[in-house]
Amino acid sequence: MTDKLRAELPEQEKEKQFATLFELFNNRLVLFANGMLPAGEEAADLVQEAFVALWQRMDSFTDLSAIKVFLYLTVKNKCLNIYKHEKVIRRYNNTQPPVPEDKHLLLRLIEAEVAGEIQQALQQLPPGCRQVIHLGYFEGLRNHEIAERLHVSVNTVKTQKTRALRMMRDILKSQPCQLLLIFGKIL
Repeated sequence: MTDKLRAELPEQEKEKQFATLFELFNNRLVLFANGMLPAGEEAADLVQEAFVALWQRMDSFTDLSAIKVFLYLTVKNKCLNIYKHEKVIRRYNNTQPPVPEDKHLLLRLIEAEVAGEIQQALQQLPPGCRQVIHLGYFEGLRNHEIAERLHVSVNTVKTQKTRALRMMRDILKSQPCQLLLIFGKIL
């Protein structure tokens, strides 16, 4: 998706563009919201509400960074509203948790963005490399366990892992980090 969005798209194109935005930002925003919400609150519902708000205002955005800022701000504000509601309830019960600090919010934002960038980079890897990385880093298997599961040699696993990490490093280097641009706008 390009950084510049086309204004006044036909309805089908608008839906396609929106689906791409949802795929790009949904997991990041859920991770961000989970870090801010009290236990038991549903981050996915809150993020969906943010996307509904985006859909209603979709024609007013001209670039991707503005959409990103809008989504993070919307999720942040919805989380803070839930927190304020929880605070009223706790005040009623004479217990009050500390207010989340901006530093905490910033760390959650960075965590969500990094996880999203890594997920995007993983999707660009060849299937064999992606599978070795998933088994090794996400499922915690050792090289010989991966080799047994995939019915390949340990050297093949090592080669695929090295190749995948090199490719991911190159992919992640080439992607511009927009976090610094949106920090001031969000927090």
